[in-house]
Amino acid sequence: MADKITQQITDALTRAASSPDGLPLFAGKTDAGLFPNTAAAKPAAQKCLADELVSVIATDTKGKSPRELYSLTEKGWEFLLAAVNPKQVLEDFVRVLEARQGEVGELLDTARRMAESLQGLKEAVTRVLPGVSAGKIQKPTPNPSLQGGEKEVRALLERTGASDASASSSPSLREGTEDGGAGPRVALLDAPPETDLASSILAHLADWTGATDCPLPELFRALTVLELPPSIGAFHDCLRHLHADGAITLPAWTGPLYAMPEPAYALLVGHGIAYYASLRRQ
Repeated sequence: MADKITQQITDALTRAASSPDGLPLFAGKTDAGLFPNTAAAKPAAQKCLADELVSVIATDTKGKSPRELYSLTEKGWEFLLAAVNPKQVLEDFVRVLEARQGEVGELLDTARRMAESLQGLKEAVTRVLPGVSAGKIQKPTPNPSLQGGEKEVRALLERTGASDASASSSPSLREGTEDGGAGPRVALLDAPPETDLASSILAHLADWTGATDCPLPELFRALTVLELPPSIGAFHDCLRHLHADGAITLPAWTGPLYAMPEPAYALLVGHGIAYYASLRRQ
């Protein structure tokens, strides 16, 4: 009986030596332990604890109830090395190291796949973002109620220094239609003339003192103080008019598209994406 208990203790200490993170005193249905969870193994486990061959080093809280994890004490090491050939212990260690090496390899493969997936997502965002920005600035259906806005915008451009020739040559403001002059061209501003949107944009750009050109999100938020704040579509339409008539410049975003803050305010101009605005200097 004593020899059987000694062998059970030796086996348990060997498992403990191979598991530096600690093991539960008794094995579970799917988890390893120092001793099998049987009545025959309980006397050996009690003697192991009484002789202070193992001690608690941590608590496992992952399961339904916390479990104490045990590891070898100095007495446990002395008992194990006296009962077992050190070569056998080293062989057990080598097997554990090989298993851990395989686990590390799997973790590295998983991390590599995650990095490749993130890179793919980044490239997809870079491709899709211009289309999203373009979708937000589609040309609205002309509204006959806005015809009276041409003279007001021309007056605003003259007050800010834009040439009358530039304004009259603008495809968005000059008289006549594409089919041969059947009537005046309809202005594309998506806001009533009384909101004075163009005037507010030019006034804010004239007062802008930032170190760089005025970002479009900042410019849009400055217009919310108007009696009738514009929609983003009306804001974009007015910027296109002022840019076409030479009153403002629209510098493009030069960084990576995924790094653009607040892309909803960006404006597609030609083949570039404008993100700033400033008055054109004469």
